[in-house]
Amino acid sequence: MEPQHLPDEKSQLFTPYRLGGVTLRNRTIRSAAFESMGRDFSPTEQLKQYHVSVARGGIGMTTLAYAAVCRSGLSFRKQLWLREAIVPQLATITDAVHKEGAAASIQIGHCGNMTHPTTAGQIPIGASSGFNLYAYTPVRGMRHDEIRQVARDFGQAVRTAHRAGFDCVEVHAGHGYLISQFLSPYTNRRHDAYGGTLENRMRFMRMCLDEVMDAARQTGTAVLVKHNMYDGFRGGIEIPESLEIAREIERYGVDGIVLSGGFVSKAPMAVMRGLIPIYTMSHYAPLWLRYFIRWCGPLMIRQFPFEECYFLEDAKRFRAELKGTLVYVGGLVSREGIERALGSGFELVQMGRALVNDPAFVARLQAGDRSTRSACDHRNYCIARMYSLDMRCCKHCDDLPRKIREELARLP
Repeated sequence: MEPQHLPDEKSQLFTPYRLGGVTLRNRTIRSAAFESMGRDFSPTEQLKQYHVSVARGGIGMTTLAYAAVCRSGLSFRKQLWLREAIVPQLATITDAVHKEGAAASIQIGHCGNMTHPTTAGQIPIGASSGFNLYAYTPVRGMRHDEIRQVARDFGQAVRTAHRAGFDCVEVHAGHGYLISQFLSPYTNRRHDAYGGTLENRMRFMRMCLDEVMDAARQTGTAVLVKHNMYDGFRGGIEIPESLEIAREIERYGVDGIVLSGGFVSKAPMAVMRGLIPIYTMSHYAPLWLRYFIRWCGPLMIRQFPFEECYFLEDAKRFRAELKGTLVYVGGLVSREGIERALGSGFELVQMGRALVNDPAFVARLQAGDRSTRSACDHRNYCIARMYSLDMRCCKHCDDLPRKIREELARLP
């Protein structure tokens, strides 16, 4: 039997929602999917125009992705480094987004062991020492003074975001980046006050949230936290431990928690789901990595089939345990799916690929009938090119190489 939902006049989707100090015009947020539209760690006109198009397309709030809180947190030159020097450029983006009626958010984080000396300006740092195949570089475990400094950098990033006109920040504590690296037993092998027990593994996260919430209270900035429900492989965080972490995040009085999952250096498709275009991924990879992906990719990258609302059943377990605002993300491609999430008790929803395919997707939802569905087919071309060029749907590319067109045509 098909799920039954409230009639349109009873739907929450296009009703306002108060998130901290900002009121969103509806319940939709553009998720912090990496645009790869920066240049030399700074914003560009392309980045501005993309987010303006999403704002014009009816979104409640759009999120600039993946902004590093300090130089050591950078993985890519097209990534943002949130610092005072780029405040005027960011302010042009937030001003333009606000003129279209949407709120503006920026995701803040640190890539930890997935950085590279050429971008981070130093040997990558993380919860523990080791070697990271993702960046093909050695990693040094952080000293206590570095841990304290990076936590302070998170707080400073909130103040910088406020000066740039952002209404909200999203703290990235998932997907295997630095905060997540401290939380996960897979990447945290420390034997000091930051490792071992879950209480110790949460210590760095708590330090970051102390700084973030102090800055947010001073500036009136809303705070979301992206949190892993699970890492997606044996030896990582599972739901019971994740629930304890989520309760701790909620205790800080954050304005909402975004429930996600997956670990980009170990189980990347647990985050995104869908098909894996191996040749396309290798085509856009650096030369040294190209043939490694073609030969070993099918063995190393575990597939997670796409289904609409793929995180929803797990997210409901968190909804049953937590009292505050929860944001659902994961596989929202239709009005029906969005209504399922909102009808399950989630106050807000985030979308990524549906808005890469069509920045005006939300406006089409509002104007159309309940059968409105995104044209995204989750062949994940946009993911394959994201870290090298920019995040763009294959349906908007007229100059694809022949072999890529052939591979995409073969995928079901």
